[in-house]
Amino acid sequence: MASSRRLRALITNDDGIESPGLWALASAARDAGFDVVVAAPHVDASGVGGSVLAVREDGRTRLHRRELPELADVPAFAVEGHPAFIVHAAGRGWLDPEPDVVLSGINIGANLGHSVLHSGTIGAALAASLHGWRGLAVSLGTPAVTPQRPHWESALKLLPDVFDLLLASPDATVLSLNVPDVPVSELRELREARLARFGSVQVRVDHIAGDDNDLLHSHAAELATPPEPGTDTALLAAGHPTITELQSVSDRPGLLDGADMDRRAG
Repeated sequence: MASSRRLRALITNDDGIESPGLWALASAARDAGFDVVVAAPHVDASGVGGSVLAVREDGRTRLHRRELPELADVPAFAVEGHPAFIVHAAGRGWLDPEPDVVLSGINIGANLGHSVLHSGTIGAALAASLHGWRGLAVSLGTPAVTPQRPHWESALKLLPDVFDLLLASPDATVLSLNVPDVPVSELRELREARLARFGSVQVRVDHIAGDDNDLLHSHAAELATPPEPGTDTALLAAGHPTITELQSVSDRPGLLDGADMDRRAG
């Protein structure tokens, strides 16, 4: 993509610097012509959402330089901080030049429904929009037990077209791409999807009484009802890669307007 050759891409994730999905995304971005820099959490940071938590010593956060497999020409850092922290650091003076685009993933597991609020992968992409950068979160819909060989190539197959779509969008656009974990030959057409009310799974939390301490036991529970047609959860389950434009936090004016209050009450 000639249009991307002047653009710098920050590649991050929430699965950590050792994730093959991160390496695959960085390789795809480099092959597309982006000027690539990789910065990802030094350990798994799944589920941290938009947290900007970092391990600080006297106001300093440790960076560890890494050389990634088959990406010796790409600068890479393991950061002792969460994905959104990494993005904000890049926009607050750390990276010079700063990135034009943030690419987050490829996540192990889909990020679906309104529960994307909790995803560190999504949190990084949304943080990009706060700096006026475009953001893309890429997730592979692997089963609960991660397979030995996820089909990263299926996500990579879609990325050139999705990169074009992202770069043709206004500044601060954030897209979320979910890809079924199936061979390329089994992929169905890419579909735009609205967010499901939840996601593909819900978390159930049980209170367990103990002799010394009580416990909260969290475990995944499948949805009790079929997903609503046209949502990201339903389309991904049917074998379609899905793409959704996300919005960051925004205000809703009219709270004290009489007519709007009547509308809300109704």
